[in-house]
Amino acid sequence: MAEDFSKNLIKEYKYWQIYINANQSYLGRCVVWCKRTDALDLTDATPEEQQELFLVLRELREASKKVFQPDWFNYLFLGNVMPHLHGHFLPRYEKLKAFMGINFIDELYGHYPNDNDDYTVAVPQEVLHAMKDRLTEALK
Repeated sequence: MAEDFSKNLIKEYKYWQIYINANQSYLGRCVVWCKRTDALDLTDATPEEQQELFLVLRELREASKKVFQPDWFNYLFLGNVMPHLHGHFLPRYEKLKAFMGINFIDELYGHYPNDNDDYTVAVPQEVLHAMKDRLTEALK
């Protein structure tokens, strides 16, 4: 990662890292990042990385259920902007959700998520860190 995202690290595994995404267009949005630098595409994942990835996603899903109570989950492995093996974990909400006084509305619930660059929800750092801390605790 060119930018230093270390302050957003939620949990580290042998092959993967989970980061809270600064763009909270979907409450609890995270990035799952492959630690191997030469991994570009999902099909580049070794059998060990594949196995751990499913563990990571399962644990993150369960932690998100505890913290945010989403109605559904989307997993996106696109690589269009950042040519490195990573995935976007998007909790989805049928109804408005509030977190620390901020309302989050998933206007496209039940449809493909909005991944346009102009669809960005920046939250105050203390809110982002609270999300990160609660997910970190739920992942223990």
